[in-house]
Amino acid sequence: MSKRNPLSSRQYVIATVVVIIGLVYVAQLFNLQILNPQYREYADSNAFFRRTLYPARGAIYDRNGELLVYNRPTYDVMMVVREMSRFDTLDFCETLNIDLERFHTLDAEMKDRRRNPGYSSYTPQLFMSQLNVEEYGLLQEKLYKFPGIYIQNRTERQYNFPNMGLVLGYIAEVDRNKMAADPYYAWGDYVGKSGIELSHEEDLRGEKGVEVLLRDAHGRIQGRYEEGAHDKAPVSGRDLTLGIDIELQAYGEHLFHNKVGSIVMIEPSTGEILAMVSAPTYDPALLTGKMFGSNYLELERNPYRPLINRSIAGTYPPGSTFKPTQGLIFLQEGIITPETHYACYGGYPPLGGRPRCHGHASPTAVQYAITTSCNSFFCYGLNHMLGNRTRYASVTDAFDVWRDHMVNMGFGYPLGVDLPSEGRGFIPNSKFYTNVFGTDRWYAHNIISIAIGQGEILSTPLQIANMGAMIANRGHYYTPHVVKERKGAALDPIYTAKHESGINREHFELIVEGMADAVTRGTARGINLEPHVTVCGKTGTSENPHGDDHSLFLGFAPKDNPQVAIAVVVENGRFGATNAVPVARLMLQKYFFGEVPETDKWLEEMIVNREILPYFYTRNLPSN
Repeated sequence: MSKRNPLSSRQYVIATVVVIIGLVYVAQLFNLQILNPQYREYADSNAFFRRTLYPARGAIYDRNGELLVYNRPTYDVMMVVREMSRFDTLDFCETLNIDLERFHTLDAEMKDRRRNPGYSSYTPQLFMSQLNVEEYGLLQEKLYKFPGIYIQNRTERQYNFPNMGLVLGYIAEVDRNKMAADPYYAWGDYVGKSGIELSHEEDLRGEKGVEVLLRDAHGRIQGRYEEGAHDKAPVSGRDLTLGIDIELQAYGEHLFHNKVGSIVMIEPSTGEILAMVSAPTYDPALLTGKMFGSNYLELERNPYRPLINRSIAGTYPPGSTFKPTQGLIFLQEGIITPETHYACYGGYPPLGGRPRCHGHASPTAVQYAITTSCNSFFCYGLNHMLGNRTRYASVTDAFDVWRDHMVNMGFGYPLGVDLPSEGRGFIPNSKFYTNVFGTDRWYAHNIISIAIGQGEILSTPLQIANMGAMIANRGHYYTPHVVKERKGAALDPIYTAKHESGINREHFELIVEGMADAVTRGTARGINLEPHVTVCGKTGTSENPHGDDHSLFLGFAPKDNPQVAIAVVVENGRFGATNAVPVARLMLQKYFFGEVPETDKWLEEMIVNREILPYFYTRNLPSN
């Protein structure tokens, strides 16, 4: 029997090892050359330089074609780390007007993959943004001294008016969460952060382009690759036209000098917002350029909270501006008729005169109750609705019907305005009160204050103004919106769809008459613009646990074929007639006449110079 040669098996082992090693090398080369993008970038970067071409962000105009927001050129400093060789860092810093510490900070941030997930040493990376023309010119002259440094053309937002900062919003550098969510964005890109800039980001941003350039062995640009066959031109962002009138907006902000609150004006026939004032506000130019960070921090620390759009995010008890909705519900549900009268003796009699009421003729019907703002009438109405066992099986059933009417009239949920951070206000349901009282056997007198817009009821100024538009239209409204036109595209259908309130038109006519009487002979006499314009209005005073009551006004004009609905909220302004009504009067005069008549210049001066800064805020102001 022949012996097996041990060397023969050994050679098979060696051959197998060699094959395995060869396969490992092949796999590694495949990974490096085909799968790994870093090495592919490195190979490409030897021959190509891909320059991102940024689109011009869309411009923004007011309803009359006045240019509000546009772009001006700015420049970014880009760095390709693999191409950099030693150069005079101090000279580079002096050219950019930064110190050495700042240089190292910017360099570290650029290379930090947590902040800049797309970092690669082979491709251009943002080192420093927003050089102005003078800085750009100085760097351009010395660029030959700094290998691996390039200049990227960009734009930054510019503003023709120091108004409407909260509506327009601002843009800032994109964060890693946004980059992870949307591959369109890369490190150093700018994105809308608030206001229209955020809600209409996809319209405004446009589409980036790219320019593919050839390089020689020394990295010098030699021209376009294949005569630009692989280039992609940027597509400019879409221009937007707002429904807002900048003159009306600026005037409203002027009236709210040294005050806190809101003005919202809506065109009832379209839902277009004509003015949206939130005070205090800020000049949108503050949140551009190199001072963005420090300016933003200052605004954020301001105890008056100028970064909050109170028109859509502020919530207030609507007070007596709420009463028209209650009259409409009681009429629609058959709880009252136009001839129903309730007594008032300076307050709601069944609860010993609470809520209190001011002096007026008694008893009252619904139209006169709106005119005089009678608290007792609407307390009686709510009590009779929730206690009606002929129409409703229980108090909770009755209350949920009431709530459904309120929701149909635009309360309790965001209306859907085309701005971010809209609040919903608060309209309770029956479960809320069942949880509060621990039983479903509660009754109207437990919650009677909601009948006059107090208690748990909260609404935004936008919701109050929208109620005015709904009443003006006698039963329907359109979702309020800021953008009137999108260049080359239609508005979203949600802004042209009619929302029905579910209340019969004849009931609205009765409420309209009561609001017209309130202006000619009731609580809103201060806004009477007869014989020029017939105004319908309702004052409101809402209780405030943090200081003086809030002053409110709701109205629309003209009475027939209405053109504008308005809501005014002056925090700590006390009675509705004291501050909200004069502000509304001046705004309507500005809208209808273009200017305030000479006979009312004294009123304008008084309102502008009146300081109403709530103690709630003032006590938190930093000491000098």
